[in-house]
Amino acid sequence: MIPPSFNYHAPRSIGEALSLLTELGDDAKLLAGGHSLLPMMKLRFAQPGTLIDINRIPELRGISEAGGMIRIGAMTSENELIASPLLLQKLPLLPEAALLIADPQVRNRGTIGGDIAHGDPGNDHPAIAMALDATFVLQGPDGEREVKALDFFLGTYMTALAENEILTAILIAPFQQGTGYAYQKLKRKTGDWATAGAAVVMRMSGGVVSQISIGLTNVAPTALRASAAEAALMGQPVNETTLAAVAQAVRAACDPAEDLRGDIEYKTAMASEMVKRAIRTAAARCS
Repeated sequence: MIPPSFNYHAPRSIGEALSLLTELGDDAKLLAGGHSLLPMMKLRFAQPGTLIDINRIPELRGISEAGGMIRIGAMTSENELIASPLLLQKLPLLPEAALLIADPQVRNRGTIGGDIAHGDPGNDHPAIAMALDATFVLQGPDGEREVKALDFFLGTYMTALAENEILTAILIAPFQQGTGYAYQKLKRKTGDWATAGAAVVMRMSGGVVSQISIGLTNVAPTALRASAAEAALMGQPVNETTLAAVAQAVRAACDPAEDLRGDIEYKTAMASEMVKRAIRTAAARCS
């Protein structure tokens, strides 16, 4: 299908983009990579009167480190995450996970901020951001505010981002020495969304888990932080008994929607399997 007609703006600064958002209100939508919004427009599930293309705003791009945090501009592409020497050294989960997102063409255009701000539970970065305890920087007419990833996702396509705000950056603490990490994702084919996915960040001390965070992809109306599963593993060794307890907690937390990728029972089972695989991989990397 062809989308309805719309107006188009391409601001060159965050201030200009915010002015347009404030002036146009809920009739306007931000255009980042476009891989989520444009298909919805073609199907007429979304019918904005105006698109505000933020691809030409340089301060929304780039990866840097300052004040003990890594700052990733919201318009940084997946391919830029994959190629970043800073991330490969200090946050290797992100480039590794980005390689599992879609395909090379999509990764060249798709952005980390667009993936997050869209609020789709099938997108990968929300659960990864939860596992990394990321903070999102939101900028509006009254200035900046910071929201933790855990508090950002409110429902399917619903986030804490106000209509006149822009997600400008993602803040993440670099890994400490000895941090284990993994993202495991089950999908039907290359380029597909996850049937179920799991991001794990952990540390071990004296043979037991001393720190653990688990984010789940596409098994509920939003990405999930599997806190009960984390509690089942804290202070415990990684073995078949503890992994079984974790898997049980993950299954209890899941509330997936049935679709072409699987029914509720299958998605729930695959979520627990992805978590177990991710924990095994992450534990092997702890040192």
